[in-house]
Amino acid sequence: MRKSKPKKRILLPDPVYNDVLVTRFVNNLMLSGKKNTAYKIFYDSLALIASKMKDSEVAPLDVWKKAMDNITPQVEVKSRRVGGATFQVPMEVRADRKVSICMKNMVLYARKRAGKSMSDKLAAEVMAAYNNEGGAFKRKEDMHKMAEANKAFSHFRF
Repeated sequence: MRKSKPKKRILLPDPVYNDVLVTRFVNNLMLSGKKNTAYKIFYDSLALIASKMKDSEVAPLDVWKKAMDNITPQVEVKSRRVGGATFQVPMEVRADRKVSICMKNMVLYARKRAGKSMSDKLAAEVMAAYNNEGGAFKRKEDMHKMAEANKAFSHFRF
């Protein structure tokens, strides 16, 4: 590369849970620069999770973190041209990219869900991911299956 890598921006932790991961998720959730709305959606969804899981002792933020762990992919496939053929080569995912992929998938599949408000949809998707089901979890499983199926081409890594 000709240019140097850009510096990583330092994110401030969110006001309620004092967690940088929450801020990063809210930034993914945000549309048209409306960060306050995104924060409201996120906190409302955590409140919904807390009301749904009254009987268990797990905190809603811990439910969300476990859900994020459940949908975080470990491997992905990248296209690589060798000769005239294109191969899907399985590659291990970098740590920061893992987090980015899981957050984007969570928001994407929450938006696709049926429900009244975005906080309802997000709460439903988080609960589904926590229980190892839902669209985002299925996406991760599909990524792993693709990597497993193309394991024979792993020697083409770049």
